[in-house]
Amino acid sequence: SKKFLSPRQKLTITQGDKMKTQLIKFAAILGLVLASTAALAQDIQERTIKFGHLNNTDHPTSMGVKKFAELVALKSGGKIKVTEFASSQLGNELQQQSALMGGVQEMLVASTTSLTGIVKEFGMLDFPFLFSNAKQADSMVDGPLGKMLNARLSDKGIVVLGYFDLGFRNVTNSKRPITKGEDLDGLKLRVIPNPVFVETFKTFKANPVPMPFAELYGALENKAVDGQENPYAVILSNKFYEVNKYVSETNHVYATNPIQISKRFWDKLTATEQKLLQDAATEAQNYQRVASREVSNKAVTELKAKGMIFNEISASEQARMRSEVKAVHDKFAASYDPAVVKLFKSELERVSKI
Repeated sequence: SKKFLSPRQKLTITQGDKMKTQLIKFAAILGLVLASTAALAQDIQERTIKFGHLNNTDHPTSMGVKKFAELVALKSGGKIKVTEFASSQLGNELQQQSALMGGVQEMLVASTTSLTGIVKEFGMLDFPFLFSNAKQADSMVDGPLGKMLNARLSDKGIVVLGYFDLGFRNVTNSKRPITKGEDLDGLKLRVIPNPVFVETFKTFKANPVPMPFAELYGALENKAVDGQENPYAVILSNKFYEVNKYVSETNHVYATNPIQISKRFWDKLTATEQKLLQDAATEAQNYQRVASREVSNKAVTELKAKGMIFNEISASEQARMRSEVKAVHDKFAASYDPAVVKLFKSELERVSKI
């Protein structure tokens, strides 16, 4: 009986009881952790993701895809494998988007421009001379407008997990420097197959030629077109300096690239897998945006070193060109859902202050 025990013996028994209680609590917690880990492991299955894009493996887009693949492997314990297919290996952007909607291909990074055939209001992101800097573009696609457009795309079979950076688009050609809108007159320029781009360059009396990106270098080489327009990193990575002499800082459109995943594939995933892929995409997006802008800043110097003649366009001329394309904005906005246009205008006003 404890009644006849010494104070020291009583203390020893009390400590032993406390230790037993702590061990029981620890065992219970450990059991919960192991059960949770086991359940989590069951929620992540062995999967392979084909991730396609249009750019070469030295381009910032590829850097983002590789970062995503690395993060997914880490977060899934190696169960989910992401395989990169660069340089239009899986087809041009429209072919890959069709494969996404059909569930044949799991993921894709391509421009917003190629989405206009699915959700035409994506064309607003291609309106010329919208943004003055990268942060404005980020805020637009990360904010309410981007979320509204993403939701409409999901209804068509594509889920957007984020937006990679591509940067300001600039004109290159084999004929002459572009220092004002009139210098585009008569130039045969390859553009993305997108009505907004076609109308924009028609405004300046150029001859826009819609063409898949994969066909562009050959068209420049055999003079089927005089020039094209793309961000500096794309111009450098694809060696357009070999077939075009002049690069002009028109900064006419800021391009962002949605990280797209097939909804058919997405709907097969567990909630754990969906969160894992979304988290990895957000981390990869933030990494890629920084990397892309660093590459772009260095690309002009490299293009000059490769022999291209570089020229800027004055702020006053940029303003004049912006006023000339206002009709393009008005024309397409009139054909879009008024609710989206209203949000677009309010968001444009908001981001212009950034």
